[in-house]
Amino acid sequence: MAVKDRDRFSTATRIRLIGEQTAARVYRSQTKRQARRSRLTGRAALLALVVCSLIVALAYPMRQYVSQRAEIADLQREQEEARERVEQLRDMKARWQDDAYAEQEIRRRLHYVMPGETGYIVIDPGRAGSSRTDRGAADRPWYSNVWDGVDKADAAPR
Repeated sequence: MAVKDRDRFSTATRIRLIGEQTAARVYRSQTKRQARRSRLTGRAALLALVVCSLIVALAYPMRQYVSQRAEIADLQREQEEARERVEQLRDMKARWQDDAYAEQEIRRRLHYVMPGETGYIVIDPGRAGSSRTDRGAADRPWYSNVWDGVDKADAAPR
């Protein structure tokens, strides 16, 4: 038995036992890693599926949100332009309430003169060669000018 004990405690035997134990530990850790890896793969697949589902579920509402924000910005811009136009029209209305301004515009646009005044119309020689409609009010009766003014006012953008 002394030989067996000596054999049991020999360096070669100890190294062989240590190698077998190490191999067994490595094999067990590899098996655990593979088990853990397969478990993580399933979890990762489930997580990826949940993330993709959320992305798909939120894509359409986000697109709608962005387009509605753009539409709101456009409407606010249009509203501001409309406010500016209303302000211009109020200013114009206030000017037309003034009798002196109305008289001045009537004289300028319709070529009216006050009793006792003599009216003169000066034709620009540079524009004399242009078409009849471009030459202005000099060749046409006053009511044509009034009617053209009504047509232009009616055709103005609103």
